[in-house]
Amino acid sequence: MTTTLPTAPGAAPTAPSAAPAARAVRPRVEGDWLLVPAPQPHRPLRLFCFPHAGGDATAYTPLARALAPVAEVWALRPPARGGRSRHPMPPDFDALVAAVTEALGPHLTGGEGGRFAFYGQSFGALLAYEVARALPADRRPDLVITAGAPSPAEWAERETRDLDASALLRMTGLEELVRADPDLVELALGAIRTDLAVSATYRHRPHAPIGSALYALAGADDPMLATTGAAAGLTGWAAHTRGAFGHRVVPGGHLLATVDRPGPVDLLTSLVTPLITPTADRQAPDPSRTDRSSLQEPSC
Repeated sequence: MTTTLPTAPGAAPTAPSAAPAARAVRPRVEGDWLLVPAPQPHRPLRLFCFPHAGGDATAYTPLARALAPVAEVWALRPPARGGRSRHPMPPDFDALVAAVTEALGPHLTGGEGGRFAFYGQSFGALLAYEVARALPADRRPDLVITAGAPSPAEWAERETRDLDASALLRMTGLEELVRADPDLVELALGAIRTDLAVSATYRHRPHAPIGSALYALAGADDPMLATTGAAAGLTGWAAHTRGAFGHRVVPGGHLLATVDRPGPVDLLTSLVTPLITPTADRQAPDPSRTDRSSLQEPSC
C-alpha cells in the first residue's frame, strides 16, 4: 500500500547542526556525464539532478549552492550541448536510459552517509524515474522527486509531436535569457530538438512499481499541465511506487530550478532532510495523511 510522504508545512526544517557550513568551491566534472556544481563531499546525501529538454547541468548551479547545507548536488550533463556538444545523443530513449544508468553506477554510494536521491524536471523527471527503475532493486535511490511532468503512462499519451522547439523554449520561460543573442537561441533550440526527438521514442511498458519514495511537483502556472490541471497531472505518479508518495503544486511555471533561480529549496530541503536523520529520530509516515490540502493552497 502506498503511504503518504510527510513534509513539514511552511518553513523547511533547519539543516543538521553538525553539518559544516557551506563554503565556496570550484565545480567539478566527473567523467562525461556528471557535474558537481558546488562540491560538498562531507554531506551524507547526494542529489542527482536531471535537466529538462534542452537543458544542461549548469541549470542546477543555483540549486546546488542553496542545498549545500544538506546535500551535494550531482547534475547530469546530457550530450549534444555545452561541454558535450560534440558527443552524440543516444539514438532513442531506452539507449539514453542505459547510458545514464551505466554512468551513474560508480557514484551511487552517496556522500559520507551513502544515501542518494533523484530530482528531475519535465523530460528530466521521466528520465530520472526510468533510470531509477533500470537500476537493481537494492541500488535504487531512497527518493525520486519529479517536477513538471505527467506520469510515465500519461507521458506516452501526450501529443508531443505537435510541440516544436520554439514553443517549448517559450513555455520554459528561458526565451528571455537567450533572445538577445541569436547564437544562444540557435544552440538552445538545437538542444531542445535533440531531446524532443529522443522523447518521441519513449514507450511506456507496464511494470512493477519501484520501492523508492516518490514525490511529484508542479508549478501552479505550468502551461504544459494546463489542460488537465497541475494537481490532476501529479496523482498518476502514485501508481508507480510501492513506497511513500506525496505531491504538491508550488508557485512557478514549467521549470522550477533554472540558471537564474534555485527553485523550491525549502520544500526540497524538507524532503531530503529525513533521509539523513538518524533512523531513531525519523517520524514514521502517517498513512491517513494526504497532500490534497496543499494542492488547494500552494506553498513552498
